[in-house]
Amino acid sequence: MTARLAPGDPAPDFTLPAHDGSTVTLSQLRGEHVVVYFYPAAMTPGCTTQACDFRDSLDALAASGYRVLGVSPDPAATLASFAERDGLTFPLLSDTEHAVLEAYGAWGEKTNYGRTSVGVIRSTVVVDPAGRVELAQYNVRAKGHVAKLRRELGLDGG
Repeated sequence: MTARLAPGDPAPDFTLPAHDGSTVTLSQLRGEHVVVYFYPAAMTPGCTTQACDFRDSLDALAASGYRVLGVSPDPAATLASFAERDGLTFPLLSDTEHAVLEAYGAWGEKTNYGRTSVGVIRSTVVVDPAGRVELAQYNVRAKGHVAKLRRELGLDGG
């Protein structure tokens, strides 16, 4: 099992390809709050619910100084279809090798419907402007997660 991050830990830097053909490097976003959320698979019901919740909260998060990045093991082409289908306007990043997922503690053993498997642990890590972990949540629920996150960050309207 990969180690989980805790508040105050340095956020592991990464560069990943995005759904739109660009690349995103976390350290280039220093000076901003960055919500990095990890999800198992594009276009599945739970991941769609969570992504659409982030999409619908994007303006409020941005107004409070938060940028959103979604990370999954899907290839960029799948993420492009997901973004287009659901009107997702924030970067969806492809981590097909699981390196970033592992570095953030979002890859490992999990139990679903009584079966144990290895895969993405639905997680959210908020990185502060200095590049340190502000908040780390693991095994989050897709439904209602964004509202809960906004409340925990002290943002209005969550």
